[in-house]
Amino acid sequence: MQISVQELAHLLSGTVEGDASALLNSVSKIEEGKTGTLSFLANPKYEAHLYTTGSTAVLVSKTFTATQEVLTTLIRVEDPYAAFTFLLEKFSNPAAQLSGIEEMSFVDPSAQIGKDSYVGAFAYISKNVEVGENAKIFPHVFLGANVKLGKNCTLFSGVKIYHECIIGDNCIIHSGTVVGADGFGFAPLADRSYKKIPQTGNVIIESDVEIGSNCSIDRATMGSTIIRKGAKLDNLIQVAHNVEIGEHNVLAGQAGVAGSTKLGKYVVVGGQVAIAGHLQIADGNQFGGQAGVQASIKEEDKKWFGTPAMEVRDSLRASAIHRRLPELLSRIEALEKELKNLKSE
Repeated sequence: MQISVQELAHLLSGTVEGDASALLNSVSKIEEGKTGTLSFLANPKYEAHLYTTGSTAVLVSKTFTATQEVLTTLIRVEDPYAAFTFLLEKFSNPAAQLSGIEEMSFVDPSAQIGKDSYVGAFAYISKNVEVGENAKIFPHVFLGANVKLGKNCTLFSGVKIYHECIIGDNCIIHSGTVVGADGFGFAPLADRSYKKIPQTGNVIIESDVEIGSNCSIDRATMGSTIIRKGAKLDNLIQVAHNVEIGEHNVLAGQAGVAGSTKLGKYVVVGGQVAIAGHLQIADGNQFGGQAGVQASIKEEDKKWFGTPAMEVRDSLRASAIHRRLPELLSRIEALEKELKNLKSE
């Protein structure tokens, strides 16, 4: 990327304070800025770096007021973080230019590959697969029979999508993730062995979903496991059979959701949170890291911590008491000793 400050400001509907003719060729953190780079200031904690940065230009809010002399060029925009994200998407995505089907890939004759899509070497596209326009399928991706992949999707190397699964538009799935493997369904028998229950459903991932690396999204026993539109999943997440992840949910790394649990809209799940099966979680609930959720939650917009999960204020009180247990034990022992002495007099 090489673009002038003025051109960039026009692209972002911003205004320039400083050298509008200066050229930009890269981006950088504001504290690590160098000549030719663009940075942004969205968090007030980083304001001090604005006055010392080596960046040629910095995106700031239209309402920002400097408290010291600014030596760099400012580009004022409505939302500097959103503007910077837009630029990263526009100029820092090498996959955007890829198209065509590379040699050494396999595309079944019955498959339909959309216009301007890319299929990398050693990818395998099975029977009756439908791939939308401008999809990017990197090497070693597997798409099983009858899979439907929407437009503008990116599947990075090593993604496996089992048969009959459906993925909407504008989705990103990172390396190593498996969509549609069998759910963990086994019936206990009289001799204490287990018989596998056929997993006959599929997985539906709606539009604008991003899934990190090495996640497992299990197919339903019957019906569908569903990831609703706009959901964002971090790395190393387990979504069990018949789970429903609601719209615009955010799940951090190593979280796990057990079978048939339904999460409402805008739920936030911290790292290593475990949510038991067959639960209903209302919209807007948030779970701190390592929380253990063992019961349904009907109230909306609550915050939960601990195992078993408690509302945040109760959890903080419990933690405070837990830290004092050694002191409280000593006091109890001292009181018991004093009571014993009184009885012996």
